[in-house]
Amino acid sequence: MRSILLASFIGVFFLVGCSPGEETFVRIASGPAGGYWYPLGAKQAEIFQREIPGIVTSSAPGGGVGNIRDVANGEAEVGFTYTHSAHSAFIGESPFTEAHTDLRHFATLYPAAYHVAVPVASNIRSYRDLANRNLSPGKLSDSGYSVFEMVMGKYGLSVNSIRANGGTVHHVSYADSVALMKDRHIDAVLAITSFPQAFFLDLEFRPGIRFLSVDESILSEIITENRGYIRVVISDEHYASIETPVTTLGSMTTLVVNQHLPDELVYSMAKALWDSHSEFTAVADTWGQASLQRALLGAAIPVHPGALRYYQEQGVTVPAD
Repeated sequence: MRSILLASFIGVFFLVGCSPGEETFVRIASGPAGGYWYPLGAKQAEIFQREIPGIVTSSAPGGGVGNIRDVANGEAEVGFTYTHSAHSAFIGESPFTEAHTDLRHFATLYPAAYHVAVPVASNIRSYRDLANRNLSPGKLSDSGYSVFEMVMGKYGLSVNSIRANGGTVHHVSYADSVALMKDRHIDAVLAITSFPQAFFLDLEFRPGIRFLSVDESILSEIITENRGYIRVVISDEHYASIETPVTTLGSMTTLVVNQHLPDELVYSMAKALWDSHSEFTAVADTWGQASLQRALLGAAIPVHPGALRYYQEQGVTVPAD
């Protein structure tokens, strides 16, 4: 039955929006429970179905890397991810094994930072001190996990070497990572996410945490290699316990679609998305950093023509590098 439904959906995917009155399916791949993407994806599905005649929407949990694959393969219409992951997918670099050239930029939302949090009383002071520790860098389909592998590689570490040194690497949700740290079963929680992030605020309260900075030379090297990355600073403006600003890797949260989605549908989705800005802010404060005028900021892949038409009508342009 599942294969029949999937085959039916793939047929609809390439015909969606072709004839007035036809039912159109729009599936949104969001994020794990405990993060902001999951409730924002649900709100997006609600708004699209309310504002765009003739469509049926749904939202499901996911991760930044897995969402890209789902959108590229026609298993979702819209996916939450990051600009650096979209760039890697489009050109086919790790963690992707092929170039997903059907991927298109839909909307840039708000910045995200790579957080590496350790207990405040820990003797861990740098990434190199993680070489033999118990770590929770996210699920395999999360963008945060691919960032973890890449950054640790720059420090000469890998999952295999960490395990060989006596450490462990867990692949669990944000909520489970918080529980593991509170129970003292792990030494670090690692995630690329908006800032401030609720689950890090929870850990800041108990047991108390510190964030690690990325070495400046490594940060510069990474940003040079992938133009989807940015340099960000986390400060006491975001987490009250921070005494010295933390310099780390960043990216822009973004929405991607497949190039085969009809222009009129994507145009309508872009309009519905930005016309409903206040509704998203009510779901997650971090959406307040999203702005129509920055909807093309950091776009590292081609913009879908339907979205581009809407942005051009609104006077939105691609920011200069």
